[in-house]
Amino acid sequence: VINPKTAMYGAISIFLYTSVYTPLKTKTSLSVFVGALPGAIPFMLGWVAARDSFGIEPGMLFAIQFFWQFPHFWSIGWFLHEDYKKGGFHMLPTGEPDKGTAVQIIMYSVWTVIASILPVFGFTGDLKLSIVGAILVFILGMVMLAYALKLFKLRTVKAAKQLMLSSVFYITLLQIIYVADKFLR
Repeated sequence: VINPKTAMYGAISIFLYTSVYTPLKTKTSLSVFVGALPGAIPFMLGWVAARDSFGIEPGMLFAIQFFWQFPHFWSIGWFLHEDYKKGGFHMLPTGEPDKGTAVQIIMYSVWTVIASILPVFGFTGDLKLSIVGAILVFILGMVMLAYALKLFKLRTVKAAKQLMLSSVFYITLLQIIYVADKFLR
């Protein structure tokens, strides 16, 4: 059985993805911003499904996933730039794999790390993170940020692939740390 709030957010996610994000990919690089909205909704759906409420906790989970998507997808857009260009897709914020795109990747990487450690400060309701959990998440974030800085410095396909892989590593381990942290406190 699914509760109405979960169904509503799931429907919004599907609608935004299919009816807004997908058509925008051939029109503007803002499609990535639009696509980050339905991309972040599933991250919060578990909380909404379990609690039948939307509050600071699922909002924080949404924010983490939302910010994370930019370094992740722009790194993919970077190393697949020529393929996307041939297909008529506009995926990078400046339209090119350049210094401006790399700067935005760094900025969103920083926002991802900040959002990810905010639960340690105790103002995110029942979504909590211990000091040890926050330190581990912060270290993971510094690894991802190091790859973002490497991309800025080198601006190569290889550096973009490394950032993409580190972003996958980051979000996977972040989720494991959040769950384990709850049981180890």
